[in-house]
Amino acid sequence: MTTPWIVLATIVGYFIVLFMVSWLASRKSDAGTALTGGRQAPWYIVAIAMIGAPISGVTFVSVPGMVEAKCFSYMQMVLGFAVGYFVIAYVLMPMFFKKNLVSIYGYLEERFGGKTHKTGAWFFFVSKMLGAAVRFYVVCVTLQALVFGPLGIPFVVNVIATIALIFLYTLQGGVKTVIWTDTLKSICLILSVVLCIYFVASALNFDFGALCTAVAGSEKSRIFFFDNPSEGTYFWKQFLAGIFMVIAMTGLDQDLMQRTLASKNVKESKKGLIVSGITQVFVVGLFLVLGTILSLYVANKGITAATTDEIFGLVAFDGGMNVVVGILFIVGLVSAAYSAAGSALTALTTSFTVDILNKKTDDADIASTRRMVHIGMAVVMGIVIVVFYIISSQDAISAVYSIASYTYGPILGLFVYGMFIKGNVRDKWVPVVCILAPIICLVLQWAMKTYFSYEIGFELLLYNAALTVLGLLLLRKGEEA
Repeated sequence: MTTPWIVLATIVGYFIVLFMVSWLASRKSDAGTALTGGRQAPWYIVAIAMIGAPISGVTFVSVPGMVEAKCFSYMQMVLGFAVGYFVIAYVLMPMFFKKNLVSIYGYLEERFGGKTHKTGAWFFFVSKMLGAAVRFYVVCVTLQALVFGPLGIPFVVNVIATIALIFLYTLQGGVKTVIWTDTLKSICLILSVVLCIYFVASALNFDFGALCTAVAGSEKSRIFFFDNPSEGTYFWKQFLAGIFMVIAMTGLDQDLMQRTLASKNVKESKKGLIVSGITQVFVVGLFLVLGTILSLYVANKGITAATTDEIFGLVAFDGGMNVVVGILFIVGLVSAAYSAAGSALTALTTSFTVDILNKKTDDADIASTRRMVHIGMAVVMGIVIVVFYIISSQDAISAVYSIASYTYGPILGLFVYGMFIKGNVRDKWVPVVCILAPIICLVLQWAMKTYFSYEIGFELLLYNAALTVLGLLLLRKGEEA
């Protein structure tokens, strides 16, 4: 069996399982439970779902590959993520549950007004659409190289087919479907990575002891970087950026919060968040270990890759590798990619329906409106992916966090001001502040690198949020909220 047909058979098999899980999850769902999940999800299911939820096809492909260039420096950021999950659990979740929010951006209208609410929702829309498109673009490109290209199928058809499948399995079940498919995704991801480590190590004739020795002794396994504050890999830059990145990209992201908002109560949501946050450190650690032995394998076999994102795929389908590794690579890739894209599609539908169209869960036409919005989100996502394919040249995982630094910064600033600073603001001018902050950050990033040789990394999110807070302070009315 040739590689394209192995990959295609694996994808079809995974989708059969995915649709079965989706069908079981969507039974007895209505328009209300599609948006909230019925608020009956057990905390341990939410925890398992949240382990895999932030892991996309980009993570699956890029994190092992980035070890070649940046060692284990990503772990510095992941340690920050773990701290950030505690902040989300004990600061944000009590507020979200107390206000009984369907979309977390409803808080902004209550605190500031309608313009701020719409601003937060639109920034989320742009952030999530671009971020999801970049993530899914990487997967579509990989599948194009492995399957659709060799079969003579154009990239556009590849995108249309995969988006259509995602649309179909998320249409009815909504958040319930997302939680259960993310649970399937987490299990598939962890098993895929562990088994890939085993098979690649076996190909290098490593037993468990030799594997541990090789990984520990490799120069690629360096975690902490304290020596050069001007570099993007400097510890405190990555650690602090990780804390606030996860607060913004998880705690203030409707996509990821829709799972925890489906928990029975705030106590259950806290348990799910904390368990998943700690477990993610170990899961990412597995990805980095895999990256080290992939690096050893390509050096041993003389394999060259045009980009680090290609390393995992090249090893998985190398002629000297067990065919099982190729199957595991595809299972991990499609489970990460399709679940992440489906989750983003559901969150975009929820936010657009509730925040921008102002629909309530008890509106008579909520079901038909949600369906039309869901179709629209799928079409827009497909268009953005094709545009990325035409213009993209950046490292995928860097692109994801760069986009987040610009687009989630204003959202983080709005919530920080709203929760910790008293006083109302002039609501109608908030959109101006939120647009100016990323523009100023873009100029600042360019100027620091050009004139001072200082690289502003993912901590740009903090500068962006700080500028938003400063702008809101200038818009204060004077009276207390």
